Amino acid sequence: MIARAVAAGLAFGIATAMAQSATFTVRTITPEAALKAAQAALGKCRAEGFQVTVAIVDRSGVTQALLRDRYAAPHTVDTAQRKARTAINFKMNTSALDRELQPGKANAGIRNLPEVAAVAGGMVIEGGGSLVGAIGVSGAPGPANDELCASAGVKSIAEDLEF
Repeated sequence: MIARAVAAGLAFGIATAMAQSATFTVRTITPEAALKAAQAALGKCRAEGFQVTVAIVDRSGVTQALLRDRYAAPHTVDTAQRKARTAINFKMNTSALDRELQPGKANAGIRNLPEVAAVAGGMVIEGGGSLVGAIGVSGAPGPANDELCASAGVKSIAEDLEF
């Protein structure tokens, strides 16, 4: 009888351990944090005199916030989202990806894939050691200025993301 109880207990323990390893916990940016970051990035660009679009995506690449300033060109909506999705998909800022995909480098062809925007202005958003989303900015004069505004958006929520 005792042997059966021990065997049943072991079987239950193994089954529980297997069930636990069959799932995982994911941290992702909230819509509120996404909106706060988008507003900060837009505010930074406005202060610099730039009309841009800002997109925030969650860790799955789904748009959580999108703000287009009144005079930002129509194409900036798609470009901002592509920059954000590229950053989250490659798990790196798009300025770094741009450097990795220059002509002559081994993976240069990746920049020609559909929906990839290997140009500065997309940044990953991390918090508590997890990748939680990404931001993309488009419309400032030059990708470096897009990145400047994206960085302001990330910084605006950095403290909120430290769990």
